[in-house]
Amino acid sequence: MKFRALKEKERKTFFTKKCQASKKDKKTVKIYVGVMWRHNGVLKPVRGKTLPLEVQPNWSSEQLLTAAVKKVKDFNQDIQDGPYVLLYPDGAEVKHIPGTNTPFRIELYKEALGKAYQRITLFTCTVQDFSVNDDSGDSSSEDSEVIIKSTSNSPYSESDTLVWDGPNEASTPKAESTSDRPPQPILDQEGGENRTNIQNHTQGPQNCYTNYTRLYAPIVIKSDSEESGGSRPYVQEESRDALTPADIVSDLSSKIIKTSCSRFNINRANVWDGAARGFKRASYDPSHDMLVKFTDDEGTTEDAVDTGGPKREFLTLLMDCLRTRRIFEGPEHQRFLTFNSAAAREDEYFLAGRMIAVSIVHGGPGPRFLSEMLYNNLTGRIDFDGTIEDVTDEIMKAALLEISGAASLDELHMLIDKYSSLLQTAGCFEYPQSVEGKQNIVKDFIQWYIIYRNKYSIQRFRDGLSTLDVINALEQHPIVFTPYMCCGVEKLTPESLEAIFKAQLSEVGSTRRQEETRIIGYWRDYLLDTGEQEAGLSLQDILMFATGLDSLPPSTIVPQPKLCFERTSSYPIASTCTNTIKLPMSKSYEEFKNPMDFGIQNSPGFGLQ
Repeated sequence: MKFRALKEKERKTFFTKKCQASKKDKKTVKIYVGVMWRHNGVLKPVRGKTLPLEVQPNWSSEQLLTAAVKKVKDFNQDIQDGPYVLLYPDGAEVKHIPGTNTPFRIELYKEALGKAYQRITLFTCTVQDFSVNDDSGDSSSEDSEVIIKSTSNSPYSESDTLVWDGPNEASTPKAESTSDRPPQPILDQEGGENRTNIQNHTQGPQNCYTNYTRLYAPIVIKSDSEESGGSRPYVQEESRDALTPADIVSDLSSKIIKTSCSRFNINRANVWDGAARGFKRASYDPSHDMLVKFTDDEGTTEDAVDTGGPKREFLTLLMDCLRTRRIFEGPEHQRFLTFNSAAAREDEYFLAGRMIAVSIVHGGPGPRFLSEMLYNNLTGRIDFDGTIEDVTDEIMKAALLEISGAASLDELHMLIDKYSSLLQTAGCFEYPQSVEGKQNIVKDFIQWYIIYRNKYSIQRFRDGLSTLDVINALEQHPIVFTPYMCCGVEKLTPESLEAIFKAQLSEVGSTRRQEETRIIGYWRDYLLDTGEQEAGLSLQDILMFATGLDSLPPSTIVPQPKLCFERTSSYPIASTCTNTIKLPMSKSYEEFKNPMDFGIQNSPGFGLQ
């Protein structure tokens, strides 16, 4: 019996390993494949032909080409017949990993890029179209080639991106008459070769197929010779004004695993304590969904299930709490990082950055209090517009005021000697040749005070923001996120708050519908009255009451806030989980307004009515 049990165990182990190996071999990943063909002598991707493709990571270029051609032909009846080649987005044939002699395999290409499989896009092209590239090059100029440039400052390889080819209003965009002339070659300073910039002149609003194409597609640029026959072509970049924060956050939030959750137990009296414990927990994973439970003042847990409301309220309270933490200083709405030894030991800078990143991706608000100088530094921009008022140290501020007020060169030199130790510490000790040089001394000192002396703090804060790839989104779209990171979020208005909520009305023509439309009128007047008053209830309180947010987040509020009607209570009832507010069916506006004020002001937390 012992021998039989031993053999049975060995047999199970053998089959388990075999099945696991089989599953591993059959693992598939998703990439994208498109179509390239020659248009006006240039290889260009065809819009509307990009398709997802399930592949195995160990496939070679030949296996991938076979599957890609089959996929493209299955979904497009107008594809030309003939042998095909597989191309990178820059038009090079897929044979080796770019920059090496290593034979192509999907998993090796993915590792070389450092990107997810879903962000890999390759193209099929007929051998006939591809071979014309070499012939045309011999007939015109041996060094002439087409280059695709991106407006992004990101260091990512362009072979990882999908070429953006203009709006989808026609299958073949109409080129301007000037494009019929041969492109004007210009000298590439890096490679020393003649390269041709191609500008794509198309019009119409952007119409994107996926979030990917809107977020990461480079811009195709085409040269357009000037009428005077000038040597320098005119280059114009395509606008990305149609891109919204919600689109970007939607792409980032696709990494969240809804089937797993990280738990947070929060007391509103001390939000930071519970938040720090939750984020530092060994089992915490930022890619997992969040389950938040609040405790009241007596310490009992609120009886509620988190389907979004408690999470949004927690993230809102957490962003307000971060504003007053010891790692920040400066004006209330223009905070910048400052070094604190105790905070550095506890790695609070990293923790604060991670909290902000998690809040943005998980549907919460941004911090809305960072100074623009700090934000510009985090996103790689060099704009600096600090003032002496940003210096919180009174001794340093007084010294800068004296230096900036120097009326003569002798007085300026005297003040530099007086504060030599201070200026040497900041690295801006020098004797200028004119009085105007004092402005450079003051500017350099402020930049040292806010940025350079806090380099460690800023770097750890930035490392925290890299959670869920948020820092890359900020670097690629700094202007889009500025209102949510710095002070400048658009103030709520009665019109914007009215547009957020969708009324759930009864059937047209019914008696209930008539009563509900009357209450809708009360609701709109109530928003107008609340927006005009300077004290008491605010529009932010109404939004917080219904959704757990005190301002509009970068992401879309999900589910969409709704207006319902309550016939059994004279007070409003809200559910932050479903973003629903139930309005009382009052007989007059005064009977509507007073209970609304009382109900909203006396329900400071989730689960309270």
